[in-house]
Amino acid sequence: MQLTHKIALNPTKDQTIYFQKAAGTSRFVWNWALERWNKEYLSGKKPNAMALKKSFNAIKYQEFPWLKEMHRDSHAQPFAYLAKAWNRFFSEIKSNKPAHEPKFKKKNRCRDSFYIANDKFILNETSARLPKIGLVNIAEKLRFKGKILGATVSRTADRWFIAIQVDVPDIQAKQRRISHEITGVDFGIKAAVTLSSGESIASPRPLKSALRRLKIRGRSVSRKIEAAKKQAGFKPKERLPKNTIMPVSNNRKKSSLKLAKLHARIVNLRADFTHKLTTRLCRENQAVVIEDLNVSGMLKNEKLARSISDIGFGTIRRQLEYKALRYDTKLIIADRWYPSSKLCSQCNYKNDSLTLKDREWNCRECGAIHDRDSNAAINLKRLATETALPVARYPVTDTLM
Repeated sequence: MQLTHKIALNPTKDQTIYFQKAAGTSRFVWNWALERWNKEYLSGKKPNAMALKKSFNAIKYQEFPWLKEMHRDSHAQPFAYLAKAWNRFFSEIKSNKPAHEPKFKKKNRCRDSFYIANDKFILNETSARLPKIGLVNIAEKLRFKGKILGATVSRTADRWFIAIQVDVPDIQAKQRRISHEITGVDFGIKAAVTLSSGESIASPRPLKSALRRLKIRGRSVSRKIEAAKKQAGFKPKERLPKNTIMPVSNNRKKSSLKLAKLHARIVNLRADFTHKLTTRLCRENQAVVIEDLNVSGMLKNEKLARSISDIGFGTIRRQLEYKALRYDTKLIIADRWYPSSKLCSQCNYKNDSLTLKDREWNCRECGAIHDRDSNAAINLKRLATETALPVARYPVTDTLM
């Protein structure tokens, strides 16, 4: 099983400068390769990433002598990434899924990162020896034991991280489960998840709590951009010509950094909630039942999109899928059209008149009063226990072990 541990780095000023140059080198090579790929494709040829890499290696030190200062992994790996991106694009087209072509990367508009091969760095408990710059202090030791496959150094706001991919033997990757319960999990807006036991777990909603500060800091950056455009002779709100390079003041850099730090805090708070929630569900249950939600379709609702994104339904499901393998937990995904909220959990009566705004409803057959979310979670649990025959009519989309 392949696992990744992302560790914070504490680089010196010179090491930080090298990281920035290496990330810029990776971005430059990606753009160079993508431009050549597009030209060959338009001319009728069949592009090949390895052929592009060979032609780049033949000219790189003559045309771009500054590459000698950088380690070769920073300008070799982008070709493999480009090939992977195009393969994903064509496979999505064949399967009739929404597909997007690889795009050019622009400084300050893309993720700063670069790759390091597994034989090019040495990891200790307190530091990592990276090529060209030597020892870099790390915030914690590697969590997993196994064969190191590679590492990616990336930047979030003003902090640098190293994500180390480790091939861990399945026996070591398995975690001990502390309970053998079965639970149904219903996703919602008011409460992020409602369990079949009746417990409701609310999301911290970090975006909602920080929205006012986001708007203030965003306006601060926007004002400085418009001032720079005015000073350069452009009209307010005017779209800049392609390849126009605008000067960036120190105050604008400070404002942009404050905005980036706030975005990073929001992401960290959400990730902390989802990881703790999914780990708890997998550790404390033998089986977990969830719905196959159409999250991309739900995000098209302009009234609910922000709240849904703030909770992270898709992230919770993705984490449950891989953590279920580590804890030997059975993950059951109910069919998308399974009426979990409309079914009475006591007599199986189906309330077709139930709407989204109805949070409670009375069963016409048995008179039971149901909370919408708790009732849905109980019905999802019954899919795993299979104690009610009428419920078994509804299919199960998938089952993961």
